[in-house]
Amino acid sequence: QVQLVESGGGLVQAGGSLTLSCASSRSRFIAPMAWYRQAPGKQRDLVARITSDGSTNYANSVKGRFTISRDAAKNTLYLQMNSVKPEDTAVYYCNALWFGSDYWGQGTQVTVSS
Repeated sequence: QVQLVESGGGLVQAGGSLTLSCASSRSRFIAPMAWYRQAPGKQRDLVARITSDGSTNYANSVKGRFTISRDAAKNTLYLQMNSVKPEDTAVYYCNALWFGSDYWGQGTQVTVSS
């Protein structure tokens, strides 16, 4: 079992920056992980993912603005969000794939004002 807890969401103005964190309950956790987001009335979409060896990929809508990273020693996944736009407003979820099962955090709200 893995527990994931997101933090760092909030209200930010368009063009600003925000950093999301996701703490895992397992030490030195290097499973494939990802950030997803879900806007009201829409499906949950992949934002960025990072593999066990550190490779990353991003949704086209955030490429060049968002950066996913992890600190295995702190058991924490990050999402650095720069140049945010109103369309980035959503609940952001942390995801981990571990032994074939998906684990999710409870989500953190990000609201970007124009």
